[in-house]
Amino acid sequence: MRTPHLPEALATRTYFDREFGKQAIKLLPNEYYVTREDVVLTTVLGSCVAACIRDEVAGVGGMNHFMLPDDEGASGSADRMLSPSMRYGSYALEVLINELLKMGARRERLEAKVFGGGAVLANMTTLNIGDRNADFVLRYLKAEEVRVAAQDLRGPHARRVSYFPIGGLALVRRLTRQDDQVSVARDERALARAIATSAREPSRSPELFARQSYPRQLP
Repeated sequence: MRTPHLPEALATRTYFDREFGKQAIKLLPNEYYVTREDVVLTTVLGSCVAACIRDEVAGVGGMNHFMLPDDEGASGSADRMLSPSMRYGSYALEVLINELLKMGARRERLEAKVFGGGAVLANMTTLNIGDRNADFVLRYLKAEEVRVAAQDLRGPHARRVSYFPIGGLALVRRLTRQDDQVSVARDERALARAIATSAREPSRSPELFARQSYPRQLP
């Protein structure tokens, strides 16, 4: 089944990146963006993962940013279709690939670069969110037969990713400034609390923070 278009999940925050001399689009958690334009897509990742996928021949590429591998509380794909969420990798990757195909990409030509899945807080290792996200994105892309051209996953660092969808270049910077680390750590704690609440109340679907403070890391 084709995933329906989700305009509310589209990244809409734009600015001019003086470093790269290009228009830039900032992706928040749970967002995606697909384009044919010569722009830079950028996001900040803690335990979350971003998949950057393009078709060089079709000249189209995009990025997503998801927080968790799958909606384990849903009983099946039908439930996810009724209440879809870009916070889950299973849905976010489906949306991204489908949007690329709608813009002329061919599945057999898709190339992916994947980033994130860090354990930026010591106590987050017990929840294993970063490793779960990292394992999931590689497993998903393998199952979909999408070639992974590059990856920077796991480790103790938060990352800022800048992706140029037309040329395929991806730049990854580990965040070491104190204010960056404080902001990412705050968001990671919020994610851990949301997951813990959901585990205690399995009948409820956690409203994980759909809009975080990550953009403060970006120009």
